[in-house]
Amino acid sequence: MPSFLTPDFGLLFWMLLAFLIVLGILAKFGFPAIINMVEERKKYIDQSLKSAYEANEKLANIQAESDNILKEARTRQSEILRDANQTRDQIISQAKQKASAEGARILDEARKQIDAEQEKARRENREQIVDLSVQIASKVLAKHLEEEDSQKEWVNQLLDKINADK
Repeated sequence: MPSFLTPDFGLLFWMLLAFLIVLGILAKFGFPAIINMVEERKKYIDQSLKSAYEANEKLANIQAESDNILKEARTRQSEILRDANQTRDQIISQAKQKASAEGARILDEARKQIDAEQEKARRENREQIVDLSVQIASKVLAKHLEEEDSQKEWVNQLLDKINADK
């Protein structure tokens, strides 16, 4: 009875022959194609790695450039802010100087106007005092000189004084 576990010599021969033919066909046609595909795949992977490396380098360069541009922009921003602050300080200083000068001018004009008003008031007071003095004197003289004898006496006294002064 034939055993299922042990094959016949004839079966082994034909199986070996079929295996060697398939192995020969694969060695002649199949393995080179597989090896070519593996080599192409290896080249593609190597090329992809090289491209990825170059892309990383470009990215690093771009990042360095962007950092430099950002630093330059910050420097420029600080310069602009410093210039703006200086300009602001100058404008404020000039405005203060102009305001001080204008205030001094207005104050000086006010003082002159006050002096002029005071002088005008003094003159008006003097004129009023003179008018009042004349009115008082005329009333006093009128009362004092109501009588004719006293008028003559007073006129004589005045004439004596005028003659004495000469």
